[in-house]
Amino acid sequence: MPADRPSGASTEPTVLSGEPRAGERVGNYRILDRLGEGGFAVVYLAEQMEPIRRRVALKIIKPGMDTRQVIARFEAERQALAVMDHPNVAKVFDAGVTPAEAGSRPYFVMEHVPGVSITEHCDRQRLDINERLDLFMQVCDAVQHAHQKGIIHRDLKPGNVLVTTEEARTVPKVIDFGVAKALHQRLTEKTIFTEQGQLIGTPEYMSPEQAEMTAQDIDTRSDIYSLGVLLYELLTGALPFDPTTLRQAAFGEIQRIIREQDPPRPSTRLSSLGDDSATSANRRRADQRSLLRELRGDLDWIVMKALEKDRNRRYETANGLAMDIRRHLDHEPVLARPPGAAYRLNKFMRRNRTAVIAGAVVAAALVVATVVSIGFGLSEAEQRRMAQQRADELEAVTKFQKSMLSEIDAELMGRLIVEDLRDRAEERLGERGIDEDAAGAALAGFDESVRGVNATNLALKLVDERILSRAIETIEQEFADQPSVRASLQQTVANTYRDIGLYEPAMPLQEAALRTRRDELGNDHADTLGSINSMGLLLDAQGKLTEAEPYYREALEGSRRVLGDDHPDTLHSINNKARLLKAQGKFAEAEPYVREALAGYRRVLGDDHANTLDLINNMGFLLQSQGKLAEAEPYYREALEGRRRVLGDDHPDTLVSVNDMGRLLGAQGKLTETEPYYREALEGNRRVLGDDHLRTLTSIGNMGFLLQSQGKLTEAEPYYREALEGKRRVLGDDHPNTLNSINNMGALLRAQGQLAEAEPYHREALEGQRRVLGDDHQNTLISKSNLALLLVELGNAVEAEELAGEVVVAAREALGAEHWLHGNFIGKHGRALAALERFDDAESALLEAHGILQTALGDEHGQTRRVVGYLADLYDTWGKPAKAAEWRAKMAEEGTEGKESDE
Repeated sequence: MPADRPSGASTEPTVLSGEPRAGERVGNYRILDRLGEGGFAVVYLAEQMEPIRRRVALKIIKPGMDTRQVIARFEAERQALAVMDHPNVAKVFDAGVTPAEAGSRPYFVMEHVPGVSITEHCDRQRLDINERLDLFMQVCDAVQHAHQKGIIHRDLKPGNVLVTTEEARTVPKVIDFGVAKALHQRLTEKTIFTEQGQLIGTPEYMSPEQAEMTAQDIDTRSDIYSLGVLLYELLTGALPFDPTTLRQAAFGEIQRIIREQDPPRPSTRLSSLGDDSATSANRRRADQRSLLRELRGDLDWIVMKALEKDRNRRYETANGLAMDIRRHLDHEPVLARPPGAAYRLNKFMRRNRTAVIAGAVVAAALVVATVVSIGFGLSEAEQRRMAQQRADELEAVTKFQKSMLSEIDAELMGRLIVEDLRDRAEERLGERGIDEDAAGAALAGFDESVRGVNATNLALKLVDERILSRAIETIEQEFADQPSVRASLQQTVANTYRDIGLYEPAMPLQEAALRTRRDELGNDHADTLGSINSMGLLLDAQGKLTEAEPYYREALEGSRRVLGDDHPDTLHSINNKARLLKAQGKFAEAEPYVREALAGYRRVLGDDHANTLDLINNMGFLLQSQGKLAEAEPYYREALEGRRRVLGDDHPDTLVSVNDMGRLLGAQGKLTETEPYYREALEGNRRVLGDDHLRTLTSIGNMGFLLQSQGKLTEAEPYYREALEGKRRVLGDDHPNTLNSINNMGALLRAQGQLAEAEPYHREALEGQRRVLGDDHQNTLISKSNLALLLVELGNAVEAEELAGEVVVAAREALGAEHWLHGNFIGKHGRALAALERFDDAESALLEAHGILQTALGDEHGQTRRVVGYLADLYDTWGKPAKAAEWRAKMAEEGTEGKESDE
């Protein structure tokens, strides 16, 4: 908006030259001095004349910008900036255009901050690391405030973070908020450089997505990256990438470096500075060794998380970055982890197949062996001095292994091993000159011979034997006389075993780590509480829910007492307690724990943090499990919308939410609305995870279930068969997910009228679930109920009624009388009673089932309508046609949508 000329006469000269000089006026502002020059503007110290007199910073844009468009953009942006009110954000007061004789160039009027850049201030005052972190957290707070107002800076750098003094306090101020967006144009190789070859913009602080120069997909996480670069510089005195090299590179090379080249960790960068590292240390009131030690670990991890190339792996918010720094300063565990080795390895594996697996395993084993060998040949005194260093290094290696293995997909590893063997066999056949038909037959034989091999178990066996077992031997040999260090390492390896599903070797390590920590540290130490919680997790993972409960309870009570209700470990324990209750089928008891954990995550981490979004989705699942479908829907929708916004449409967690949203709509009987969600989840999982990943196989089965629910039985069958064959191949016959697919296959065949073919599937599913999950597990009850329904149709009503009656009793105890599944089971029991011509008992059961389902799911839901159909059939058989017609009329009134299968 052009500034008005001041009212009344003035003897002050206006700007007549290309560049204003002291004493000249620009609009309502008198130039006092030239403060500096940037890539696109010159900044002057000026005095505002009316309506108040004050000193301001006047930024005049250099020639070449599109004045009309720039002013229009800035005016829109200024409306947003007007709502910002934060002590660490410099205000923008005005905007205008210089007179035509001065080139009609836009200018912006901002609060004048009399100070120097944050890096210069820190170096002049020789602030130590903690003092620098305190200033930086204030900067994060300012950026968080702007982001909450919907404003992205786009050009965070030391020159735009000035430090001044207000009321004897040192205050950092972020300047130029919103100006970058107002000035934004699509940059190309022509526009990024001036005619003199000067670079416009600040590539050293530019995020990878900003370096793309399309500017169509920049969000607040671009500022998080720039904050990471600023923090890097505050800690080390150097930038992640050498600025001279970067600015001398060609345009395309600058983009490549920013997008693809990983910077060194801050501690590594400091080590590479040579003589300059001493200067950096001195400016931070430290020596080189102590500064290096201070940067290693938490600060390295925090900085590198902010600098992730993939923005989905950065901190979601500036507040999240600041909170992790606060955890570091308070000596609490930080959320950042050693950066991305497993993530990069997993991506590399997808490109380079199984050869990489062997290399990774051998390399990790060699690293352990190298650490073990440290100290051999040294004097006894030297070995004593290096003992703790060896412990730290081995722990770091073991944590690296945990990070790597916890992110590697064991199913993928196993498939890649088998695929690589097949490729080698095919290559060998070609080298031997075998003709195409014979080679095809040989490969078919290979495929048949490995069909029963559990490739996932093969990969896990390799990991166990080549890495983890060797680590255990090393721990026992090297740290026999250092119990606390030994316990820490044992806990790390036990967690790794648990995370990759090897529970048996995990247990002795878990028991040893917990026993030692209780003895050495006491029951209330944070590490001991961590081991107590880990024991609960291990027992929980093995399905030993009763045994897990006291450990979860002790960990939660201890964390509340020692760490407080809002500590991340306490919130984690609250969530674990809820998860245990859900696994026990105690959904109502689990609900207050989930609500407490979710409220804590929202308060501590924010609504868009990945952990918060996980718990929001879990809240939806818990409510759906209780039959509270309407209450579940807003949670599922919030989780889905948040994951789309934060993670993107193709992130695996987003696809989980897409699938869960479809599942809820299906449970509500809204099958038409379900289909696009199920199709999106299936297509996304095939694209992102591959055809044989468990989530893809689940989506394939869900698609079959939907088609069956719509009555499209022939179309459903290939989906069911693909899902079942894939699960048998990847997971084995006894995995719970495989058993679910076996049950589903039987249900489809029964729906097709192929009753004899359906029976072996139902019996196999039930026998497996009894063996693996126990008689009272929800999935076992569903399989038993489905077998009972099939037996009714096969004419074996006696066995059917016995099975269905057992299910009703068990479900009432496990799920509660009002749960919709309990109503479903009562309906099937009524069906069996009707087949035995126990009409009074059947009527009573079916009316009870209808009442439960009507209350829980509504009249139009497929489960409710099925019982209506059972009642109509009952009255027909009973010889009560008027009653039968009454119930059939109810079905007609309720419409046709909502038909479901028995799963």
